[in-house]
Amino acid sequence: MRLTSAGAARTVTGSCHLLEAGGARVLVDCGLFQGPVELEALNAGRLPFDPAALDAVLVTHGHLDHVGRLPLLARLGYKGPFLATAATREIAAIILRDAAELQREDHERTLRKAMRAGRAHEVQGPLFTVDDAQAAIARFQPVAYDAPLEAAPGVRVTFRRAGHIIGSAYLVVEAEGRRLVFSGDLGNRQSSLHPTADPPAGASAIVLESTYADRTHRSLEDTRVEFASVIGRALEAGGNVVIPTFAVERAQQVLYELYRLKALGAIPDVPVYLDSPMATRVTRIYRDGLAELQPEVATVFARGGDPFTPPSLRFTLSTEESKGLNEIQGGAVILAGSGMMTGGRVLHHLKHNLWRPQASVVIVGYQAKGTLGRALVDGATSVRIFGEEIAVRASIHTIGGFSAHADRADLEAFVAASPEAELLLVHGDPEAMDAFAAAQRAAGRRVRCPELGVTLDV
Repeated sequence: MRLTSAGAARTVTGSCHLLEAGGARVLVDCGLFQGPVELEALNAGRLPFDPAALDAVLVTHGHLDHVGRLPLLARLGYKGPFLATAATREIAAIILRDAAELQREDHERTLRKAMRAGRAHEVQGPLFTVDDAQAAIARFQPVAYDAPLEAAPGVRVTFRRAGHIIGSAYLVVEAEGRRLVFSGDLGNRQSSLHPTADPPAGASAIVLESTYADRTHRSLEDTRVEFASVIGRALEAGGNVVIPTFAVERAQQVLYELYRLKALGAIPDVPVYLDSPMATRVTRIYRDGLAELQPEVATVFARGGDPFTPPSLRFTLSTEESKGLNEIQGGAVILAGSGMMTGGRVLHHLKHNLWRPQASVVIVGYQAKGTLGRALVDGATSVRIFGEEIAVRASIHTIGGFSAHADRADLEAFVAASPEAELLLVHGDPEAMDAFAAAQRAAGRRVRCPELGVTLDV
């Protein structure tokens, strides 16, 4: 077996791994690089393999950093299906259409500026178009959990629940008499929405994500206490509470926690706005996916309730409705994307609230280096939004326990069932990856960290 990582190698985003086994070429994920400009520039780079020569493409889940380059594969000659769970297909369809539309808008904006400067000829087209996204979506072929299938000649694959987001899977790949596991993104064992993944046994090697491999999340109980306290204090301050949220999983988790707090009488019944058309569409998928959710959540549905609709929830779908929220100076909870504050409607809400001392920003997700979200987490006293300098006077709160990613203890539990397996660490910052690698080597494991585009024998 040979493995070549064309993304998420010594970095968190851009997951893309080529497995060559028994003469077959199988790709696991093909996501976008996200973050600093130099990282995003890799999206337009040459892939270290020929898409037309691939025998199969396996998709672990629908996040953009795992599916965002799939349209390129179809455009560059890959003729086969994208194998994924049914929910992953639904999530990916939403994500890819949105990404294509954002790229179109960015391209038109850049082109207008270049035309005024007489440099239109220097502007490259978008990475992929809406038509490219639709062509990729049409290639998805749904597969069931725990049902082995022959993805390519001599390569058998089983999709197993990863507990990360709805539809997420880790992959057990059997070829050449060996068993290789691709973790995809693993869920937090403390998740209030998703059950914990059952660890794989008998693996020869595990390609393991390492997003939070150097830390342990706060417990769900403590996180809920912290969240209730932060929301309560923020509302008492009289300002708005802005919660930047990822459209998939994080928005639904925050809605559920707000539902619980209101049901318990722990916070007043203030208006809650879900200002994200994408999150609204994803929430419908979560409502239809009860079989993948924790029993506690399913019980709310069984009793006639809706855990993703706290009292006084309002959906702002149109641009005009979103702009109207900027007139509210206090007493509202606003959930909006993007989760890392790199774009989307949340930027408008931050522009109108960050400078207000009575306002609060509650950060409930991972913030990559180079993003506005990371700047706020790191204590920036002013930030630039839409070319305007905005003072940071609002209270900034970071709640890490809601992470949808496994922490160090979760990863240790996942690999424990395959004590002889070599670990190939991907999808993590070098600091987190190296800390976990050192600890595992000290315990007697063989560990490697693939470099971008370098082929390894496995």
